[in-house]
Amino acid sequence: MVVPEPSLLLLIPAYNEEARIEPVLRAFADFFGRNFSGPFQLVVVLNGCRDRTLAVVQRVAKDFSCIGWLDFPAAIGKGGALIEGLKLAGHADLIGYVDADGATPPAAYLDLVKKLGAADCVIGSRWLPGAVIHQAQTNNRRFASRVFHFIVQVLFWMNIRDTQCGAKVMRREVAEKIHPTLSIADMAFDINLLYSMKRAGFRVLEVPTEWTDQAGSKVVLGRSSLTMFLSVVRLRLVYSPFHRLLRRLRPVEGWIYKKLRAPQPLAGTAKQLKPKAGK
Repeated sequence: MVVPEPSLLLLIPAYNEEARIEPVLRAFADFFGRNFSGPFQLVVVLNGCRDRTLAVVQRVAKDFSCIGWLDFPAAIGKGGALIEGLKLAGHADLIGYVDADGATPPAAYLDLVKKLGAADCVIGSRWLPGAVIHQAQTNNRRFASRVFHFIVQVLFWMNIRDTQCGAKVMRREVAEKIHPTLSIADMAFDINLLYSMKRAGFRVLEVPTEWTDQAGSKVVLGRSSLTMFLSVVRLRLVYSPFHRLLRRLRPVEGWIYKKLRAPQPLAGTAKQLKPKAGK
């Protein structure tokens, strides 16, 4: 008896990606249409886009029925976009996400999906032996990445070499179980996701992947790094005896995130967002 492949829902968070997202959408839709026998959906979650990203997605969707979108006019951050997108977990057996810049090619992402038999979540890593890096990050970004990794390891002891690679896939029940614990709206969202899995007892498998650093990164080293540091410290406090302090510090916290021009951690507001969906 032939067991059919599970259904897969792939999220792509996007912020002002009109110049880069079309070839990524076409590559993933075409590749998975030819190489993945299970039902496949690709949903772009637009996060406060001020350019023509939505128009580009809608144009490509006319050629590929598997492509849909959620459009949030307000800037809710990469993490906020993924928190909203993961609400769709009930529509597929597997759900995951990949960056809009095409740093992870479709074949490398499919490799992650195929390894899910050995874990509850599989994540790509640029820092494990065997990773294929066609274009490395700049020295400054590599240094910032390793400093951030050290901080994360000290605070959470997850023993994951690359928490920030934008290529992850998980089982539906994992996403549904941990979704209520997700609150980090900026690029430190991955730490929130992975630590929630660890606390829930799910197994995360980190595997070497194929990756290419792309021009046009939305990461602004100083501001982004400070925001991510603030968010992981906040997350550590959430899971500590001092968690009640966060409520008192909320006004100060909000002021800091506003000064950094970063999305604030969610505090019960995410469920009020109403996206527009379409195909």
